[in-house]
Amino acid sequence: MADSIYPFSAVDIKGTQIDFQQYENKVVLIVNTASQCGFTPQYKALEALYKKYQSQGLIILGFPCNQFGQQEKGNNDEISTFCELNFGVSFPLFEKIEVNGKRSHPLYQFLKTSAKGVLGSENIKWNFTKFLVNRQGHVVTRYSPTTKPEALEKDILALL
Repeated sequence: MADSIYPFSAVDIKGTQIDFQQYENKVVLIVNTASQCGFTPQYKALEALYKKYQSQGLIILGFPCNQFGQQEKGNNDEISTFCELNFGVSFPLFEKIEVNGKRSHPLYQFLKTSAKGVLGSENIKWNFTKFLVNRQGHVVTRYSPTTKPEALEKDILALL
């Protein structure tokens, strides 16, 4: 079993296979996202963090998911356009995936076992669950959907 995110890959929102080895020595924040969720405005704060710390080695990876209240119905082009137009998102977005269940993306299988949720639960509870990964590719912590991105700033700075 993997001990870092580096053995994984995923298809980005434009259809290109991305090897996570390219994120070596970066601090990575991985978020499952949705366009029609009460937490959708977090895109703006995520983008602000990305812009502020990208030059110091922060990368944010957004993974749209339609498993929670059917809040991400769009196709990849619609999702990409929505995020760009409404929130100016410039951090990498990936194609829509599943984060729970039998078809859970392998990266999310790894994340969920690396940083369990409340009461040791592995399942993702809702959109905008966040995982912070250090420069060695190890998952440091999981944040709930209600944790605002700006609240992660000191944890991110500690890893940068």
